Amino acid sequence: MFDLKEFQQRREQLLASMSVGIAIIPTALEAIRNRDSHYPYRFDSYFYYLTGFKEPESLLLLVAGDNPKSILFCRDKDIEREIWDGFRFGADAARETFGFDEAYSINELDAIVLKLLANQPKLYCSLGENTSWDARVMGWMNTLRAQARSGVSAPDNISDVRKLMDEMRLFKSPFEIDLMRQSANIAASAHNRAMQYVGSNFTRPNMMEYEIEAEFLHEFYRKGAQAPAYTSIVASGANACTLHYNANNAKLNNGDLLLIDAGCELEGYASDITRTFPVNGKFTPVQKDVYELVLAAQAAAISQVKPQSHWNAPHEAALDVLVQGFIDMKLCKGSKDAVLESGDYRQFYMHRTGHWLGLDVHDAGEYKESKSKDKLDNWRMLEPNMTLTVEPGCYIRPADNVPEAFWNIGIRIEDDVLVTHNGCEVLTKNAVKTVADIEAIMANR
Repeated sequence: MFDLKEFQQRREQLLASMSVGIAIIPTALEAIRNRDSHYPYRFDSYFYYLTGFKEPESLLLLVAGDNPKSILFCRDKDIEREIWDGFRFGADAARETFGFDEAYSINELDAIVLKLLANQPKLYCSLGENTSWDARVMGWMNTLRAQARSGVSAPDNISDVRKLMDEMRLFKSPFEIDLMRQSANIAASAHNRAMQYVGSNFTRPNMMEYEIEAEFLHEFYRKGAQAPAYTSIVASGANACTLHYNANNAKLNNGDLLLIDAGCELEGYASDITRTFPVNGKFTPVQKDVYELVLAAQAAAISQVKPQSHWNAPHEAALDVLVQGFIDMKLCKGSKDAVLESGDYRQFYMHRTGHWLGLDVHDAGEYKESKSKDKLDNWRMLEPNMTLTVEPGCYIRPADNVPEAFWNIGIRIEDDVLVTHNGCEVLTKNAVKTVADIEAIMANR
């Protein structure tokens, strides 16, 4: 799952966009969980996007201009440390394997950066991302400024390298799309597995939300994913009305709905799926009505995922269906325009309908055109090879203005969608979601 040319082309594209100057892009720092135990390490997405290199204590330096080059700094090859911590490439092997022009020990970083940064007109970095790296970059800048009487200058222009890379990352290559399809298929399999597991065990007392999370983790790792893409939400009953619930420690009760928002990460690329289904395998009439409303809203939104639709079109389409449904169910009062104007619908639907998806679950990329003079309505247009989620929902908490039959119904349906030249492709289509299919898979039919 590694394409050397893919990463080399990305570096070349960024160097061309820079034109002149130097870019400093470190990977993520290792983080202590407690005492001498670390959190599982995960590389920085921007660094990985340009390198494909997964080791910590690494940094990419790009020098633009007439003789552009890419330089990796990484840990030394150290057989003794490998006994404890695992394989290390070392500079020489990393340069050859990953196609860098040069590679050096991370211990040589200060000396080499100062030499290459001197007299550069522009510095590209990610100030504000990490305070320790901010301090180190400013230290380099101040060291160069102190050499002014020797004719040495520091860059007088500092730009955020993420601005250039966000636009690159917004458009997925065939290599990336293939990985995202695989990630989506693994996650879809896990959602189907969860439905089957609950369907065959719902009569067992004291079945817990974390048991269902365990089924997801098993399927993720069994199919080759490296990790969950985010902390899974396994929310039953009233918990499904908490958007970012993740305690996952409540008992599943007969008659409740179970909302699961879970995806996996494959070679850095995330999937993000939400499905909602009845614990006992059969929707009640009220649950079915609300579920069908959310499903219709999602269908309307997906129909707007196509070239020349603007980013907000799927949200507007979903909202139009949901608001009419709330009125028909007497959850909201008045005309559709009046409910939209007042925002009364936000009692039941309070979030947006999607986000970019890729190396990050909430992936890089602007949602509005920064060059537009109209800041109120300048949503960017969707274009082929963009990937996003479509995830309308409905969350009905107990309230005086809500009939009791609707209380504690929380439903969200989320899919990962690729914009194509002719419309869109639902990458997560293998995760069942119609009422009939959900009830059938839970009944093992």
